[in-house]
Amino acid sequence: MSGLIFAIVAGVAMSLQGVFNTRLGAKIGCWQTNLTVQGTAFLITLLVVLFVRDGSLKNIKEVNKLYLLGGVLGVVIIFTVMKGIEFLGPTYAISTILVAQLTAAAIIDALGLFESTKVQFGTTKIIGVLVMIVGIIIFKWKG
Repeated sequence: MSGLIFAIVAGVAMSLQGVFNTRLGAKIGCWQTNLTVQGTAFLITLLVVLFVRDGSLKNIKEVNKLYLLGGVLGVVIIFTVMKGIEFLGPTYAISTILVAQLTAAAIIDALGLFESTKVQFGTTKIIGVLVMIVGIIIFKWKG
């Protein structure tokens, strides 16, 4: 149940962040917004790390170096979400992002990429993704 609650909060937060970032970007610029968002996130995370001792940076040498690209992906995510919302609007952009996320996650699971446990991705899951895509097409249909 906790996982479901965290996922719902993440979805709502990501949607709000995308819209907030796009509106901020219209006033101060896309890259300035990215800097503001990433800088604020850094400061808040630094404060949290000072008080929450749930890990250690000592083991960072043992981590696959590919996994250190999360920050780079954060920059890409902020930029592309802002541009998607700017050009498509929040609902169409975010629904497209969700289908892309689900498809990418399914490929990661199906192939067991990045040390994840391999998960069978059969016909019903493919149909589920296709139903989502059809839903987006219907949503955007001008009738």
